[in-house]
Amino acid sequence: MDAELDKALTFFRFEDLRIYNKSLDYIEWVTRQVQLFPDHSAAGIASRFQLSAQAIALNISEGSARNKSQFIYYLKMAKSAVRECVVYTSLAQKLDYMKPSDVDESRGQLMEMTKMIGALIGSLQRAGDINSEDPD
Repeated sequence: MDAELDKALTFFRFEDLRIYNKSLDYIEWVTRQVQLFPDHSAAGIASRFQLSAQAIALNISEGSARNKSQFIYYLKMAKSAVRECVVYTSLAQKLDYMKPSDVDESRGQLMEMTKMIGALIGSLQRAGDINSEDPD
């Protein structure tokens, strides 16, 4: 029975990736933050901010089921979603929807995820002798 449980826990390999778990933490953080945004922003920046945060994890999970070059493509898409979150963080700051400490927290998490995704891309490229050129 324990072997079946262990197998079930590791069936979705992307769940073992630290960057995937970090992205889930960020989704949770963004969800809590946008609940504090003014009501009139609910259909605008708040929902788009959440979708971009979710796209980070979704691209990582989707790409993990593909071959190495496709996984790298999806990881680059996850990095694009990170950059979208930077824009939404900056916009929320300009609109005074977030405190400066929350802006710093968001940017810190986004920088860390960018570095983690970049490191994973580099690792996959070295392992598969795929073109190692990654501008970010």
